[in-house]
Amino acid sequence: MAKKAVRKSAKITKTANRARPKAARGKASGLRPKASGRSAKYVYFFGGGKADGDRTMKDLLGGKGANLAEMTNAGLPVPAGFTISTAACTIYYQQKRRIPKNVDDEMLANLKKLEKVSGSQFGSTTNPLLVSVRSGAKFSMPGMMDTILNLGLNDNTVEALKRRTSNGRFAYDSYRRFIQMFGAVVMEIPKDEFEHELQAVKDAEGVSQDPDLTEEALKEVVVRFKRVFKNKSGKSFPVDPVSQLRLARDAVFRSWMNPRAQEYRRIYQIADHIGT
Repeated sequence: MAKKAVRKSAKITKTANRARPKAARGKASGLRPKASGRSAKYVYFFGGGKADGDRTMKDLLGGKGANLAEMTNAGLPVPAGFTISTAACTIYYQQKRRIPKNVDDEMLANLKKLEKVSGSQFGSTTNPLLVSVRSGAKFSMPGMMDTILNLGLNDNTVEALKRRTSNGRFAYDSYRRFIQMFGAVVMEIPKDEFEHELQAVKDAEGVSQDPDLTEEALKEVVVRFKRVFKNKSGKSFPVDPVSQLRLARDAVFRSWMNPRAQEYRRIYQIADHIGT
């Protein structure tokens, strides 16, 4: 995803110094107790030369979210997107891993802004909007949480991407990667289940490297990946981009409390309550 990005409070830049963040000291269990999910702002747009936030809002937007806003306000050519705040993550856990309607509505309103600024549209068969959903927090936690790329692809939009790029192999390679990433992150399907099918297609085609697969071979990989998704999750791969976005958003929030992220915060004394 080089052009458009839907941002969770995104990961801040990796640093060589892994010392404990001083401001993070003071271990806390659980998440903030006071967020209510009502009558507050939870989604911050950036694009078109202006942004809702700035660099001072790392607590709420995460490091990259705050810096993207700052760069947008400075007039740098930042691809448009929006940040769903750490407060929304807090509410997600307070409400038993559910997002309130008002927060969801605010996300959809900002999605409309993104479509307008980008000139593309979710699910369009001529100029589809594709986004990435990224995780992160105020402090750097490299590799601890999850990311989903190429969100918005389905059987129709992949053909639109093929026409716009004049590159069917690129389009179907992007699609198969999205299905695998979505299946692994959202449905927690082991990646090996997909890799087994990919290897089977490579063996049938007599190639050893992914780049050697043709467009037609990648179409077969897509068919096989969707079958894996159905067999392992009990559900068909979602074709509606908005449904994909909601599921990805919630999966990224869930990743805040995955075992590796919790262990990382324990080691570096980063409080649980800051959210992603």
